Amino acid sequence: QLQAFGGGLVQAGDSLRLSCAASGRTFSSYAMGWFRQAPGKEREFVAAISWSGGSSYYAASVKGRFTISRDNAKNTVYLQMNSLKPEGTAVYYCAAGPRSGAYINEYDYWGQGTLVTVSS
Repeated sequence: QLQAFGGGLVQAGDSLRLSCAASGRTFSSYAMGWFRQAPGKEREFVAAISWSGGSSYYAASVKGRFTISRDNAKNTVYLQMNSLKPEGTAVYYCAAGPRSGAYINEYDYWGQGTLVTVSS
């Protein structure tokens, strides 16, 4: 089970850190990803990290502003979001899968999502 939290209402330019805590099983051997879904839009890839944390990948729209990291001892993955933009308003989901890909179908387990609202 994955549970994402840390969302909230922020202003453009602010920072926010999302967390995704795993329970019920150990996800240290899984790649982890963050996706987001804005109102009326499809779910899209944001960032992914390998099981070891040695490799990370980002969508072009967030590269340089967002950082994904993980703490396998705590069974938790993080998404540090800096310089947030209004277009970043979305429900953010964490996911776990065998590969750190950018496609939804590459992930087997999903959290329930946490809402991030960025006001202009």
